[in-house]
Amino acid sequence: MSEDITRQVAERIHTGFGLQLSTLERVTHGADQRARLWLACGVDGSRYAVKLSGGGTPAGLVVTAYLAGQGVPGIAAPMPTRDGRLSVEHDGHRLSVVPWVSDQRALDGPMTDAHWRAYGEVLAAVHAVPVTDEVRRLLPAGGAAYPSIVAGTRAVAERLRDPDPDDLAGPLAAELAGVWSGVADRVVTLTREVERLAVDERARPGSAVVCHGDPHLGNLLLGPDGQVWLIDWDDVVLAPPECDLMFVLGGVLAFAPISTRQQKAVLAGYGPADIDPARLAWFLAVRALDDLSDWTRQALDPDAETADRDRAARIVRGLVSPVGLVTLADAALRDLDRRR
Repeated sequence: MSEDITRQVAERIHTGFGLQLSTLERVTHGADQRARLWLACGVDGSRYAVKLSGGGTPAGLVVTAYLAGQGVPGIAAPMPTRDGRLSVEHDGHRLSVVPWVSDQRALDGPMTDAHWRAYGEVLAAVHAVPVTDEVRRLLPAGGAAYPSIVAGTRAVAERLRDPDPDDLAGPLAAELAGVWSGVADRVVTLTREVERLAVDERARPGSAVVCHGDPHLGNLLLGPDGQVWLIDWDDVVLAPPECDLMFVLGGVLAFAPISTRQQKAVLAGYGPADIDPARLAWFLAVRALDDLSDWTRQALDPDAETADRDRAARIVRGLVSPVGLVTLADAALRDLDRRR
């Protein structure tokens, strides 16, 4: 990050939000390549999360402001600009400021039973807020992009099945071709079932509530006495609760699986939940295909940095591991077959 860009962002924060910053420190943990995040310190010692977003919409800012106004716990509301907006434009991107609430990520732990319970309480409170006309207008339906996800998955599979010689010039790409070959049957099953179950979903849609859309432990911060904050609302959607609860029932992240005891603590905080196994399996399968194809494309990107390609390849390996999302989604679909 050049000093010029850092200075420009600090100046834009001052003119747009009226905040005088003393430092801006780049935060590099995070998977969104369309966004940049800084830990900013004001001259008065206050700390802020400053985010420059290149994709998506302002819906996440609007929704978090709404949730905080509704008294939902664990939500860091965005700070308003001088003229009452929630972001300012900077170089074609959206620049927003949120209070920095914690240095402790749930992924780094340790999470107490109280933290796990609070995680469930936050999700329940989010799902319980009234869906206003504005929220309904702003938010897409969860999983609505599944046709493009399925098409993208098939395109990557074809690319690796019959590669261009230049495409697999390096050992990393050749390894990924082997990884996909090893799970080819599972990928075919997932794509087929996503399309089939989508038809059933249209026939019996569940109640649509506000869902974070990506509430894994990487987007959860910890505080004292079991307090938690759910951050990064760029993927907020309207969907049945299973869209969020799938991140609890299995954990989704291969390197951070959630144990049965931890699941029980989350659900104790969440309260009564009538979880539809078919809907849960569908959301798991859609996410599995999306992650598998997207991270594989990043690993194959010849213009990406070597470190970024290696990281993407590690995530792909995790996705197809015994505790990975592809395996979880496949198991959920098999269990669904046994229930029929």
